[in-house]
Amino acid sequence: MIRNAKIEDWKVISELLNQLDYPNTESFIKGKIEKLLIHPDEELLVYEDDGRVIAFISLHFIPQIALEGDFARISYFSVDTTIRSKGIGRKIEEYCADLATKRNCDRIEVHCHSRRLDAHRFYFRQGYTESPKYLMKKIDY
Repeated sequence: MIRNAKIEDWKVISELLNQLDYPNTESFIKGKIEKLLIHPDEELLVYEDDGRVIAFISLHFIPQIALEGDFARISYFSVDTTIRSKGIGRKIEEYCADLATKRNCDRIEVHCHSRRLDAHRFYFRQGYTESPKYLMKKIDY
């Protein structure tokens, strides 16, 4: 159900970004996806159900020079609004936490706008804590 994104997923990813209030990505999203797919410190993943992409996440791995463990950062994460609260987001986040652990990360961080209260509740349920500038989840590696 979770797989690497492909260029062909551009339209549904653009639609999911629109649901996050990032409209008008159609003109540049293919180039962004191409760039992310070849980046060694990026995972661009989609969740597919019955051949239909219903969620995506962009996860970056960030080496840290002053800390033993590295960071993983969620930059964009969207589950289609028509099917939220069915456990799909949890599955994707847990999958990403496992990827981060394998990449020597000891935390995942996410910047989440203050207006996204439902998203905050999701992240808190997943074990994230509020930090002065971002939400962070400690993970074992």
